[in-house]
Amino acid sequence: MQNVKKIVLAYSGGLDTSAIIPWLKENYGCEVVAFAADVGQGDEELEGLHEKAIASGASECHIVDLKEEFVSEYIFPTITTGAVYEGEYLLGTSMARPVIAKAQVEIARKVGADALCHGCTGKGNDQVRFESTFAALAPDLTVIAPWREWDMVSREDLLAYLAERNIPTTASATKIYSRDANAWHISHEGGELEDPWQEPTKQVWTLTVDPEDAPDTPERVTLSFDEGKLTHVDGEALSPYQALVKLNTVAAAHGVGRIDIVENRLVGMKSRGCYETPGGTVLLKAYKALETMVLDKAALKYREQIGLEFSHVMYDGRWFTALNDALLAGAASFAKKVTGDIVVKLYKGQATVTQRRSPNSLYSEDFATFGADDVYDQKHAEGFIRLFSLSSRIEALKKQSEQ
Repeated sequence: MQNVKKIVLAYSGGLDTSAIIPWLKENYGCEVVAFAADVGQGDEELEGLHEKAIASGASECHIVDLKEEFVSEYIFPTITTGAVYEGEYLLGTSMARPVIAKAQVEIARKVGADALCHGCTGKGNDQVRFESTFAALAPDLTVIAPWREWDMVSREDLLAYLAERNIPTTASATKIYSRDANAWHISHEGGELEDPWQEPTKQVWTLTVDPEDAPDTPERVTLSFDEGKLTHVDGEALSPYQALVKLNTVAAAHGVGRIDIVENRLVGMKSRGCYETPGGTVLLKAYKALETMVLDKAALKYREQIGLEFSHVMYDGRWFTALNDALLAGAASFAKKVTGDIVVKLYKGQATVTQRRSPNSLYSEDFATFGADDVYDQKHAEGFIRLFSLSSRIEALKKQSEQ
């Protein structure tokens, strides 16, 4: 074991991190400081966390409120890129990791720690996301990943380990699902979801109403943007976090934001997960609808390319990189035009854009109308098409001459 004196652990209060605290003390003979991030996962997960950490053997427990920073500095910039991983996943877990790991480093500096620790397994993406952030912000600190060191392999092993030491835990061997929640979403893995042929049961979903049970009357919500930033919901001025909370509430009531996917993890394996992102689904739909009003064809195509690349940058934990900065800068330049209002209809699990307006709109009814107009000479299209298809014409003529 490396010679470390004080370790800051990313602590959730769950079974894994409850066992990690005494394990670190026994195997490294060091002081353990617990760090927990409030990224909007809810009061239930944070309640009693300080007491749990101390009871498990931590010398201190720091709970840091990151909700507004998470939404304004990580979620909203990601929205401007249009990033959606593999066409469906709205990157809820991925987006939270850099802000959490950054705050963990800050706590380590504050308490004078010489090591950082996380409870991620060696199979997942999060180990890469945490450690990539540590490498970028604190390359001098030792990183400890117990799941890659200890010989415990199951929940039963961890429960037995805590029981032997009389350390209390609310976990049990019958826990079915692995869940991760924050202000943006909640993810579900494990249980019957490990069989991709098994349809998720109702007990999987915890945040949204079953679309089949959602109200029979649709509800409309208006989102107002200023240079790419959501500023108002239904005319009410709200902070980024408050706006997301409101959207989550209204969209979840209509069963909006459920997906069930098999995704490619960074480490090479595939995993099946169910995600609930109600407010985020509405927000992204609204943002993209407004983009279609204000960006021309070439600009929108390039922004789509940014989104595709950024989805992998975010998923792979490369937030603190030059590539990340360049992609965000490109998206921000397009976002300056994204000002206006969008109305989204919520009904039985669907979020549908029904109205859109912007002072920067490039849409012109005078040009687009199917009725009579005085601004567009349709005869001009012939020359355009002839030049646009000229290379194809030349190639075809060449083939004919060779026959």
